[in-house]
Amino acid sequence: MKRIILSGCLLGQTFIVLAQAPVPANKDSFYLLSPVEVRAIRAGDDAPFTKFNLTKKDIAKSNLGYDIPFLLNNTPAVVVNSDAGNGIGYTGIRIRGTDATRINVTLNGIPYNDAESQGTFFVDLPDFSSSAGSIQIQRGAGTSSNGAGAFGASINFSTNETNPDAYAEVNNSYGSFNSWKNTIKAGSGLVNGFSTEARLSRIVSDGFIDRASSDLRSFYFSTAYQRKRSSLRVNVFSGKEKTYQAWYGITEADLRMGRRTVNYAGTEKPGEPYDNETDNYTQTHYQLFFNQGLSSSLNFNTAVFLTRGKGYYEQYKANQEYASYGMPNPPSTGGPITLSDMVRQLWLDNYFYGNIFSLQYKKGNTQATLGGGYTRYDGNHYGKVIWAASGLTSLKNWYDLDARKTDLNIYFKQQTQLKSGWNLFYDLQFRSVKYNMEGFRNNPQLFVSNTFNFLNPKAGVSYRYKNMKYYLSYSVANKEPNRDDFEAGTSQQPRPERLHDLEAGVEMTGSKFNWGATVYYMRYKDQLVLTGKINDVGAYTRTNIPRSFRAGIELQGTYRFTGWFNASANLALSRNKVSDFTEYIDDYDNGGQQMKQYASSTLAFSPDVVGSASLNFTPIKKLECSLLHKYVSRQFLDNTGDASRSLDGFFVQDLRAIYVITPGKNTAKWVPEISITALINNLWNEWYEPNGYTYNYFSGGNTTVVNNYFPMAGRNFMVGVNCKF
Repeated sequence: MKRIILSGCLLGQTFIVLAQAPVPANKDSFYLLSPVEVRAIRAGDDAPFTKFNLTKKDIAKSNLGYDIPFLLNNTPAVVVNSDAGNGIGYTGIRIRGTDATRINVTLNGIPYNDAESQGTFFVDLPDFSSSAGSIQIQRGAGTSSNGAGAFGASINFSTNETNPDAYAEVNNSYGSFNSWKNTIKAGSGLVNGFSTEARLSRIVSDGFIDRASSDLRSFYFSTAYQRKRSSLRVNVFSGKEKTYQAWYGITEADLRMGRRTVNYAGTEKPGEPYDNETDNYTQTHYQLFFNQGLSSSLNFNTAVFLTRGKGYYEQYKANQEYASYGMPNPPSTGGPITLSDMVRQLWLDNYFYGNIFSLQYKKGNTQATLGGGYTRYDGNHYGKVIWAASGLTSLKNWYDLDARKTDLNIYFKQQTQLKSGWNLFYDLQFRSVKYNMEGFRNNPQLFVSNTFNFLNPKAGVSYRYKNMKYYLSYSVANKEPNRDDFEAGTSQQPRPERLHDLEAGVEMTGSKFNWGATVYYMRYKDQLVLTGKINDVGAYTRTNIPRSFRAGIELQGTYRFTGWFNASANLALSRNKVSDFTEYIDDYDNGGQQMKQYASSTLAFSPDVVGSASLNFTPIKKLECSLLHKYVSRQFLDNTGDASRSLDGFFVQDLRAIYVITPGKNTAKWVPEISITALINNLWNEWYEPNGYTYNYFSGGNTTVVNNYFPMAGRNFMVGVNCKF
């Protein structure tokens, strides 16, 4: 599996609402209607944190088969990326410039981030959006949650909302690059306290990039029994993905020649590219929830879970040494045969399991939650050589390494409403993380055992007056390094990162005009970033940098001009800097590495400006047309702020139309409601490259810069038809 994140952004996709209207005082339906296990980690409307809520209706409008990050694409301060160039397959997301390894993701309150890389691989959850009832994004450190530390944002999904009425839906989408989405789902409704829901999905695409195909399958099953004061629910859902690798990007030379779809994966094979240079992974989730009302003011919930993952990625490798794979040389009547073309598979076989709980108290003007969880990850990394041109001489795995990680956290948070609209909030979390890694593929003799103990306090205040809300909060967050960071070697072991986050915001709700503004300052200590430094096995490693920060303002608003026309927009302006940065450059002339100092530079993949806007028209009843806009300013490929190692800013527009056909009063019951969605992405066929990477070396007395880019699709379309019975 490709357990790495390639950072950047893919735009040209759609979203429903670009600016969320603040909720009127004494009304917090999104929070209160969330299942109790999700409410424990969500921020309520009066909590002093920066957040954005998506309802089931919002999600459905964008659900044409694109990966989950594209549902969030036009929310404030978000940029997304796609290996295949069209939003299907491997995708990634950044919020406020921080990548997915620093974004805490939970599914019904259960941690989803990969325990080792801490990334989020939504390709393992194909069409999960069709089962999601709501999503909340918290920007900044946010409130306490389970799993990986939030260093830029949190995203929590809920699928546990109960549908009281029986339903059935058939959804089919088709679009450019031979992209298909087929979904069937149904629910029994609530019958004598019981309810059941099920979904089957298939998403396939050839991709914009050559051979960047995706074949994604998934199912979702949930059944629950509810009584007046208790409930029991079982969820089982699974995703199986097969994607042709497309994670190399293209060189600057190919980009200038207009060869935007070239794919280097599989080309080590002579002649035609290797046809199975693919990533293959299956991930299945088992979740059991129990909720019990202990009194009118006290609720308890707990959940146990198991996430089972297994898969591999396959590669054709030319001129490989038998000795490098622990194999003897093949017999030969002539000179020794030491090299051969080979096909290898790199496997990951893991179990992630544990328990979460919360005890929630609400009485009068006080809400309090005592919660936490314990998780354990057992992972096995191993490699197989399945073919060699000169003959296989051994079937033994050339590496076989175990890893374990345990995570214990407990938190207590309380919010109290005072007189005159004031709310006070505090949140204390203790988290203990223990790593045990028994070697690495390129450094099998390096054993790592580390324990990290973190205290993450948060406090804030909010104030409501008429249709205005103000809030201020201060948070401290700590985060452990990723697995790859520990491979740096015994003399370069990484330190944990720390974040101090200050947030202040104001929101106004009116009959026609809603707006909000947030200012933030996020100061990091020992943030881990790429510096060009090489570790003990010759790989580039992330290094702790003493001081860095992100600061900015986020604006959002909506205006309803008439009953048939409204507009919405958001704008994020920021500065993202690192002080006293040291760059390491490979020195081919003298060996080793050169060092270059920067008193102040810009953090990679952190654009100064990210903006979105939407113009929404209803020219006739049941028809909604939207013109969507997205702008992202220049992004730097490394942390030097060098313009020669950067991505140009871009501006992309999309056009979407939704038409709903509803059955009449005298229509038979079996006649469905039909919703037709047509979407044109990248309306003006812009050529842009919102993602890439760079490396540099010193040779012949000069520094050479090598940039690779990930081109995105030009004008393309998707059309979806949803029948709801």
